[in-house]
Amino acid sequence: MKKEEVYDKVADKFVLGENISQKASFVVSGSADGDIVALSLALSPNMKDKGRYVEVPAREYAPIEQACVILSSSKHKETARQFLSFFKTPAVADVLRNYGFEVQAGSAK
Repeated sequence: MKKEEVYDKVADKFVLGENISQKASFVVSGSADGDIVALSLALSPNMKDKGRYVEVPAREYAPIEQACVILSSSKHKETARQFLSFFKTPAVADVLRNYGFEVQAGSAK
């Protein structure tokens, strides 16, 4: 917003939320006129018909990398491994892409 020189024009209208889901609910409920939310939320069934969205170009921000881990303290390691294997399938990669996530080549193997 600063790069596009709009931050100072709108900074006094910002409403803070506990998390990104709460901020999205402000928009859905009408408590806020707009927001910057994750693309996955903008594309979600709760929000996709509530208005319109514009993607912030990926070159405008550092990537937000997500990870999935199995904790060494897990009491259900085999179930966790099965879930992780499922999560790496091409079908899950397709779902993630449908919600705006970029999936690295080879990560769905």
